[in-house]
Amino acid sequence: MTGRFITFEGCEGSGKSTQIRLLSEKLNKAGIPHIVTREPGGSDIAEKIRAIILDGRNTAMCDECEALLYAAARAQHLREIVQPALAAGTLVLCDRYVDSSLAYQGYARGLGLKFIEDINSFAMRDFCPDLTLFLDISPKDAFNRKHGADEGDRMEQLGIEFHSKVYEGYLKLADMYPDRIAKVECGGTKFQTAENIYNILKSHKII
Repeated sequence: MTGRFITFEGCEGSGKSTQIRLLSEKLNKAGIPHIVTREPGGSDIAEKIRAIILDGRNTAMCDECEALLYAAARAQHLREIVQPALAAGTLVLCDRYVDSSLAYQGYARGLGLKFIEDINSFAMRDFCPDLTLFLDISPKDAFNRKHGADEGDRMEQLGIEFHSKVYEGYLKLADMYPDRIAKVECGGTKFQTAENIYNILKSHKII
């Protein structure tokens, strides 16, 4: 039996972590086995790579290095965490995946989607998400909701112009892959958004 792979995407401050937590609580109550993980990170080695990527002191990191570090963390995370869980028939909920690389490095950084696809070919070939939930909220609204960017997070400190490009990238990806990427409206309360997500999962026969 093979598990299902569900990824969550969105701009900084879009509420992904909160929505994954709320969904996990519902799944626990329903007795549905699942794991919650994240990218970059999710395993010891991948978490160490995450610390390098997000360290606000690493301002000299070039765009290609950043993209390759994300891909390296992803390869380790897939092999160590995601692959065994899916093989065991477990539902996997992942906070960010390859769409983040496509939106951030491919689109906003200008490296191009093909470059990102090439360096992530292993992940994209063998571990394509069954469903991606895109929390559709603009970076301006998201940062206002979380009262500004995190000063210690290198990615959050890139400015509203960069994050607006990220958002545009996500919208383009949603148009490119409408069967896989589901837009989630985030205009209501976090509980209303959680209900929207739960209904989307049911409509896709994930749960």
